[in-house]
Amino acid sequence: MGDELPLVLVPGMLCDAQLWAELTPRPDIRTVHAAIDAPSIAGMAEQVLASTDGPFVLAGLSLGAIVGFEVLRRAPERVLGFCAISTNPHAPVAAQYRGWHDMAFRTLRGEFETVVRDTIAPTMFAERYRTAERIEQVVAMARRIGPDRFQNQLRAQAERIDSVPSLAAVDCPALIISADEDALCPREFHRAVADAIEGSRLETIADAGHLCTWEVPHRISDLMSHWLQAVAPDRITRQESSCP
Repeated sequence: MGDELPLVLVPGMLCDAQLWAELTPRPDIRTVHAAIDAPSIAGMAEQVLASTDGPFVLAGLSLGAIVGFEVLRRAPERVLGFCAISTNPHAPVAAQYRGWHDMAFRTLRGEFETVVRDTIAPTMFAERYRTAERIEQVVAMARRIGPDRFQNQLRAQAERIDSVPSLAAVDCPALIISADEDALCPREFHRAVADAIEGSRLETIADAGHLCTWEVPHRISDLMSHWLQAVAPDRITRQESSCP
């Protein structure tokens, strides 16, 4: 349809389109999967902006939402709705710099898959979902990204800034989703985003972790479906969600 709004989905670090594969936010909306492999947040934001023409709706998880903050700074007139999931709006702290440096060094030594399997993957899930199968899903997805793009993503993370001050200028429907067992991005990070964006909606998902789009896709889909209807009700046909 000519007036169909694209929903641009921006993945987290070491993630690809598979991150969103289990979501069904609306059957009548066109999704665009943006890649983020530039070595800077600015470069990643330009990748997102180049992924589609004209106005769009933006949803990002973790690093994807951090890139989304930069997109909102660069081209707020193009973003008609913004959804941030499992993210951190603040500038990095010393412990993060140390962790990223260690992962970059070990990756250069040829330990990429070990870093993913032993250091990164266990932090992605709530305890009930932290199974061997899920860990291997993360490793398989990271393998598709590869060590070179991982290094670029680490460089980009290290240069990010505190986005909270600029979020007050956001003027579109915003949905902020946190998970109560997210080991990386606790609820207070998401509260800071929601407090900064006037009229935004903050939702916390119970019994889920960082990759909540895999753990509870039905719940995320339900939230996103209602949010999308608020974004552009005249351009998205209303359909009732089948999710409980």
